[in-house]
Amino acid sequence: MLNEFFDRFRRGGDGSGRGGPASTPANLVLEADFSSTEQWSAGHSWAYPDGGPTNTGDNKLDYLVEDPSYSRTGTFRATRRPDGLWDAGLLTTEGSAEGFLVRAGDVLEARVRLPEKTGAWPAIWTWLDGGQEIDVFEYHPDNPDLLELSNRVRGRYHYFRDPAVRPGAWVDLRVEFGARSVVWWVNGARAFDDRRGVGRSWKAHLIVNLSVCAGRYHPAPDPDASEMSYEVAELRVYRD
Repeated sequence: MLNEFFDRFRRGGDGSGRGGPASTPANLVLEADFSSTEQWSAGHSWAYPDGGPTNTGDNKLDYLVEDPSYSRTGTFRATRRPDGLWDAGLLTTEGSAEGFLVRAGDVLEARVRLPEKTGAWPAIWTWLDGGQEIDVFEYHPDNPDLLELSNRVRGRYHYFRDPAVRPGAWVDLRVEFGARSVVWWVNGARAFDDRRGVGRSWKAHLIVNLSVCAGRYHPAPDPDASEMSYEVAELRVYRD
């Protein structure tokens, strides 16, 4: 089923007869191997103050850890600490040996299983030099049918709602990082065309992580919760 999904995108259709995204570029430039220390760095990102391990100013309870069991399997986990923070998994191409950068014109495709626990805050996003952030998706189980899709480079965002989006569901994502417009697809359907784009010179590292909400904008974890997770089964980037 997963290979059929990616094949439909590469052929330029969603399999419904209604058409679909433009044909995927021919060159596969990144196929995520989360176990690779050459491709991904763990437990550190300059998107966090001083590179981490915490970012409490962004309403996060995360305490980033390098422990491979929190991210290297493709299942991104968070577990409660005695101090009230949560050990959490984060991987980024920033600081890795390969140092991969997404560029304007690239196409990213991913398949994720959404978390179920209140307080979970999963995301796939980009970052470089204090910005260049495009959110492939963010999700909060207290808004069970909603994905947050954002171009923070040029101030555009969209709340995408669909019954197929729900806690524990598998969701297929595609983002076209266009210079003039960033376009998001969810489960083969066009979800958001921001008509702003990223500009021709845009580039950024990838980040995949599970944050934990502190309660300001979304509920914090239930008091008896001790662990949460979400899964990224596939992540690929294509380029002309």
